[in-house]
Amino acid sequence: MEAATVDVASGGWAAERLARAQERIAPLAAARTAGVKPRLERVLAAFAAERLGVHHFASVSGYGHGDLGREVLDRVFARVLQAEAAAVRMQFVSGTHAIAAALYGVLRPGDRLLALTGRPYDTLEEVIGIRGRGQGSLAEFGIAYDELDLLPDGTVDEAGIAGALAPPTRMVLIQRSCGYSWRPSLPVAQIGRLVERVKAIQPDCLVFVDNCYGELVELREPTAVGADLMAGSLIKNLGGTIAPTGGYVAGRAELVEQACCRLTAPGIGSEGGTGFDLHRLIFQGLFLAPQMVAEALIGAELTAAVFDDLGFAVKPLVGGPRSDVIQAVRLGAPEPLKAVCRAFQACSPVGSYLDPVPAPMPGYASELVMAGGSFIDGSTSEFSADGPLREPYVLYAQGGTHHSHHALALERALLALEQAGLLPAA
Repeated sequence: MEAATVDVASGGWAAERLARAQERIAPLAAARTAGVKPRLERVLAAFAAERLGVHHFASVSGYGHGDLGREVLDRVFARVLQAEAAAVRMQFVSGTHAIAAALYGVLRPGDRLLALTGRPYDTLEEVIGIRGRGQGSLAEFGIAYDELDLLPDGTVDEAGIAGALAPPTRMVLIQRSCGYSWRPSLPVAQIGRLVERVKAIQPDCLVFVDNCYGELVELREPTAVGADLMAGSLIKNLGGTIAPTGGYVAGRAELVEQACCRLTAPGIGSEGGTGFDLHRLIFQGLFLAPQMVAEALIGAELTAAVFDDLGFAVKPLVGGPRSDVIQAVRLGAPEPLKAVCRAFQACSPVGSYLDPVPAPMPGYASELVMAGGSFIDGSTSEFSADGPLREPYVLYAQGGTHHSHHALALERALLALEQAGLLPAA
């Protein structure tokens, strides 16, 4: 793609760029706004079916035995996620923790785990045992791991699945989101086809989906198309930007229970764990989630339109299929990546004065530069942008409570790139 001509003669050129991008995505924004209604209707139907009342906002202290609010929360999430069962817990510190509990809960020594979507997200590498040692990875517990490489265009090698599943396999791992890879995220319909393919080859093989960043983006969730188990974070899509912490697992009831036995202990499972009197925030966050996800998707389209107009490669393309809230922009060098993250941080509600310099982060193989001045630490659903300091220097933007926040941050980013002389040549 040829780089667009950038007119910096007038001080309002960045605002003009934003206005042009907003006009370009207007039909897409309208469609996303219209999509809130059926998703909210599903949430409200779940609340009504489980007779949610104010008495469910309180938690039982201590062990948390017999916590009615927690039990209703689990059933509501199961309905919304179109799963047989769900476990929503504040004790999950992240989506990675929820995923790890699911893997450790279901897999046993001698089992084989196969990733169908190439190398998993960085934070799972030490869980699996690809990187690091001595901390109790799956590999150290005798669980074999293989992965099916993605095709050159970043799509799943569906023709190679039969060969990859030739050895007995207990579970396949599907990462719905692109993560830190330059690849398309997986539509739910495609996940359904992968499930059918796996079950046709090995009927007893379980299909697990890392569902982070994908919840409520489409009308169906992976568990509605045959996935046996999935997991994610509450400070991403489903928390509606107000859940203070936590994660979930959802799917077949016996598998959810096995994951809970790893979170707590065998014999306790899903019966333990207080909600710390935070149930109201989780219920309310779920109520807000359809709107927040729609705003994040509108912001993602706006981000794609702005950078595409400048000549940068973007994924997904403007108006392209979306199965998560992440917008990737290939900036090609470290300096533009750092400049954009600094601009976004300066437009954050919290910590706008901070300089997001590249630094190591637990669980990641590369240094990261991360803009995320959010009210809840790590709540990327509030609007954040980050990227690993490695080729091809891709910015990953996600979240946003309102697309106007994206517009303000993007305008700052354009000015920062221009002032640093980092815009593509005309």
